[in-house]
Amino acid sequence: MNSIKTSIAFFALLLSPICWSQNTDDLMPYLQDFKSVSANNIVTVTSYEKDGNHYAYAGGFGGIDIFSLDKAGKLTPIGTQALYKKEGPARGMVADNINGTDFLFVANKHGNAIETFKILDDGLLEQVSLTMDTDETHLGIAITLQVVHMKQASYLFVGGLEETPGLSSFKIENDGKLSHVQSVKDDEEIYTDGIIGMFIHKIKGKTFLYTGGFQDNGVSSFRVYDNGTFKNINNIGDNTTDRYLTGAYPVTGVQLGDNYYVVVGHRHHKYYERNGFIKRTDFTYHGDGVSVFKINRKGALVPHFVLKDDESTKLQGQTRIEIVSVKNNEAVLAVGTRDDASIQLIKLDENGTLTPLNYLETGFSIYYGLRSHQIDDTSFLIAGSNRFDLKKVATYKVAPKIDRGKKVLRHIVNLKYKDEATEAQVNEAVKAFENIKNEIPEIKDLEWGVNDSKEGASKGLTHTFTLTFNDDHGREIYLFHEAHIALVNKIGPIIGDVLVMDYWTEE
Repeated sequence: MNSIKTSIAFFALLLSPICWSQNTDDLMPYLQDFKSVSANNIVTVTSYEKDGNHYAYAGGFGGIDIFSLDKAGKLTPIGTQALYKKEGPARGMVADNINGTDFLFVANKHGNAIETFKILDDGLLEQVSLTMDTDETHLGIAITLQVVHMKQASYLFVGGLEETPGLSSFKIENDGKLSHVQSVKDDEEIYTDGIIGMFIHKIKGKTFLYTGGFQDNGVSSFRVYDNGTFKNINNIGDNTTDRYLTGAYPVTGVQLGDNYYVVVGHRHHKYYERNGFIKRTDFTYHGDGVSVFKINRKGALVPHFVLKDDESTKLQGQTRIEIVSVKNNEAVLAVGTRDDASIQLIKLDENGTLTPLNYLETGFSIYYGLRSHQIDDTSFLIAGSNRFDLKKVATYKVAPKIDRGKKVLRHIVNLKYKDEATEAQVNEAVKAFENIKNEIPEIKDLEWGVNDSKEGASKGLTHTFTLTFNDDHGREIYLFHEAHIALVNKIGPIIGDVLVMDYWTEE
């Protein structure tokens, strides 16, 4: 139900150190909060800290929803921001400080524009610049943005999916306006056709940019100079044996010791219709995997390691890879997946080897909308669903896995119907709730009854539904399942009040 987010008992457990291991290998994402958004869905999520306050920006078709984020991972809606022509979706979003002013840069995908917003003291936004696509630039169907800070100025790099794709660089002026510096058209050598992921490494005073080409199935490296210009260094394409770059999607990186790595995921073209959206339809599917590239002294990409998807991992349709933490020369990364509808944690060690950790089945697919955010010593993930029926953004705390033993989860929904609800409506609502077990197999058991307490402390609640789940995955899938959302929408208008509590117990 809509107020399931009030499951206090479960969240209290997360604050207890009981049964928690301190081993990095035991880390797990745990749901903290979720809120509705005004946009039709969520495509991109980013976050920002300003003057000690933390904000989350969830962008979708039509606009951006703005939330404050507290130390417990709770989201509080504080406003919305419309996009140019009310288009969008807000695909690429990056927040940064430029010479003392905080800005949010937004790639308006179907508006063919880059919008610059000043981040105000309360986290709200004020548009200060609108940069439109031209024949000279590559801002059409803009998707990915990357801020690059150089000695004398800062630059915004832009990539996208337009018919004449490429890579563009703009100088960011102090007022947030963008001045075009250089654009390079895609060709048969570089992989800039459909740039969905970009990352920057600074190595011994030199700056390098790495891009993934979704349509041309490969990755490229570029040297970026102090004046914002850039040149290609090397390029690595997909193959049908040991590389997993068809539909190259998220790109990130990390320094561990003296080693610099770039990590690349992909949403394989097999997950799309071959005719129409995908330009090259003669691809071969040989599985899903996350690729690691080591950077040599010239800044070039060198294939290094691949973590292949198997029955124990959730790596199908990777759309976002975020660095959760870097400590003791190892990094924890979170992989958001569209087709597995999960958040998979993985570990990258100093030698460049990836090891799968735990995953959480979120119950909704992630379409680029995943963001890692740190508050004090706590790591959070902010995720959004691209489902038009869901319209939710959720937060997860990355914490040591709780040893549940053989316990199961009880999910208790206590409710009452409005006085004006007819007997027929109530009976129909009860039957709909009973039937949900047939539509969501993750529900292990469901029972219900009408309140028969004589103590007078029921607060007017009349019906109790008790659902049982085997694990955290089951509850997540239930919370965001299409059948549950449909149930809420159907019976919500006749619900007078509801109280939800969850607890773990021996079966």
